[in-house]
Order: sequence, then structure tokens, then C-alpha cells
Amino acid sequence: MATLFTQIVQREIPADIVYEDDLTLAFRDIAPKAPTHILVIPKKEIVSLAELTPEDEAIVGRCVMVAHKVAQAEGLNGGYRLVCNSGDDGGQEVPHLHFHVLGGRKLTWPPG
Repeated sequence: MATLFTQIVQREIPADIVYEDDLTLAFRDIAPKAPTHILVIPKKEIVSLAELTPEDEAIVGRCVMVAHKVAQAEGLNGGYRLVCNSGDDGGQEVPHLHFHVLGGRKLTWPPG
């Protein structure tokens, strides 16, 4: 069965999409942890960072560049955080590689 994020890519589930290109999709998180909380995903199904292959290097780089582009478009000029959880112990909830763009307030450290 397709993941929630694959269903969003295939437009089976609605999302507030803020950016899309041939390789990636960016949309607002439905349970935001900051005033700006956008997820950037590859359209290719990759389970997590732990599942990356050498062929995925370009798509991961594209996701990071899209995260930066989205942060600029959202006006996060004072800074933002880019987070990628991997596996259950890392806090990954959806088994599809995704990057969280968090900003719009002062972020503290450590995160949790």
C-alpha cells in the first residue's frame, strides 16, 4: 500500500502544496510544530535516510535546495531549521523520506 505521502503526490489525499517540480513536492504539515512547518519530500518512494542508495544522492540534494527555496518564499530570513528523522528511534512517523522546514519563531536547542 502506498504511504500517506505517496497518496499526496498522486493527489489521492489533499494537501496545502506550496511547491512542486518533477522530483519533489512541498506542503504544509497538518500538525505544525512551528508557525511555519512545511514538509519537503521526493516524489520517488524512499523509506528513510537509512534506505538511501548512491542513485539517491541527487534527489536528496534537490530536497535540500527545495527546502531552502521554500524557506525564502515563506520569509524565514531570520533562520529556520531543517530536520530529517530516520527510523522509529529517530522519530520518523511516515515511512517516506521527508524534510521538515521549521521556522517563524526562535527555535530552541536541544529539540527533544
